[in-house]
Amino acid sequence: MTVRLVIIGAGYAGIGLGIALKRAGIDAFTILEAASRVGGTWRDNTYPGCSCDSPAFQYCYSFEQKTDWTQRWVSHAEILRYLEHCVRKYHLTSHIRCGVTVASATFDADAQLWRVTTDAGEEYTGEVLVSAVGQLTTPRIPDLPHLDTFAGRRFHSARWDHGTDLAGRRVAVVGTAASAIQLIPHVARVATRVSVLQRSPNWLLPRGNRPFTATEQARFESHPQWRRLYRWWQWMRHESRFPVFRAQRWLSRPLAAMAQAHMRRIIRSPELQQRLQPDFPIGAKRILISDDYYESLNRANVELITQPIADIEPHGIRLANGSRIDADVIVFATGFRAAEFLRHIDIRGMEGLSLQDQWRGGAQAYLGISVSGFPNFFLMYGPNTNLGHNSIVFMIECQARYIVDAVRTLDRHGLRTVDVRPDVQARFDQRQQARLARTVWALAPNSWYTHSSGRITNNWAGTTIEYWWRTRRFDLARYHATHQ
Repeated sequence: MTVRLVIIGAGYAGIGLGIALKRAGIDAFTILEAASRVGGTWRDNTYPGCSCDSPAFQYCYSFEQKTDWTQRWVSHAEILRYLEHCVRKYHLTSHIRCGVTVASATFDADAQLWRVTTDAGEEYTGEVLVSAVGQLTTPRIPDLPHLDTFAGRRFHSARWDHGTDLAGRRVAVVGTAASAIQLIPHVARVATRVSVLQRSPNWLLPRGNRPFTATEQARFESHPQWRRLYRWWQWMRHESRFPVFRAQRWLSRPLAAMAQAHMRRIIRSPELQQRLQPDFPIGAKRILISDDYYESLNRANVELITQPIADIEPHGIRLANGSRIDADVIVFATGFRAAEFLRHIDIRGMEGLSLQDQWRGGAQAYLGISVSGFPNFFLMYGPNTNLGHNSIVFMIECQARYIVDAVRTLDRHGLRTVDVRPDVQARFDQRQQARLARTVWALAPNSWYTHSSGRITNNWAGTTIEYWWRTRRFDLARYHATHQ
């Protein structure tokens, strides 16, 4: 099958780009999705308590603002229903091929086309290739000794086993970051015993979640200017926190003090308070938000364990100090291989150039979108486009607009390909890395923002305003172009 664009992934990015293309009058595109339905991370993550860390009104497309969100921060199920609604409303169903896993993509220089091969041996060809795979797709499970000998059930939070009943079971949860703090309170309500294995504590702020009233929902529906103002206010409130990530201590101290006061208000034990106190600046790792995690640690059936794991045994976990935890189920809430972009797809550009070889020392791309040597190839939620302070949907819309403008530029100038100039990409990356070195993220130990080489590969160094400005139009002068 030959189309204008081949898009890999039907999550927020792929769906958003599909809608942007339709609205621009570009209809010849196909979205390939490995799973059986759309939704990306909101399809995959179904663990108890799974919800978004961005407010609901910030986590929808600007052109399709949902007015009847049930609460300020919503569950994965509500977000998934919203995405499915967008697919139906904007007539994307005929463009999406579910159950199609992309194995490789190769640029054919003679035909000036991308040849995309699936694991079933099918081939799709397109003038433009877009990766909308994102960063949080491949679960990370630690390489623990003798894990295969465990006799009970074990699974990652992103692959939740709903067939395993946790009622009356002894559950060990490995990890205490974003997914863990959401699922642990729910597991603690049904399990006999919950052992929480913490490698390092994290900064946590109260979420302050509550349902929207019927009056508020009616106002959002009947007064578009009100919901736009509310959405803008939320964006501005989160954007104002960006200086914290620039390691501005005079700004971060009040936020850290708020987090500490929140923890000490709920956790009364001085010994437990000490184990929950991070040893890195606030913002260096993802700031967590929760209204019930600390409360769950006060339960009699929950124990916080800070000893490292030494070994896995058939019926439990052996710790570094020699003690043993009995467990019937192990849940890994250990995040994703976020710094290993597109590790499962063999992408080759000009003269067989391998993307993984290019990224061996850590992924990089101009604006997180274009990689030199890979003509007509674009990324969404690519390297250095993650945020620590605001909604990623904003960034996704910027990228979709930029890619649509690139396609229009091809048409307007009678071009076959555009390939970002290597000097442009190198200069952009050098400036990004220099700026990132001055942020609080450079002070984080064992952060998912950082590649094993030490390079910060995931986060954007600036504000969302800056990213919007830099991606507001496709700048052909920064690209090599070939004509038809």
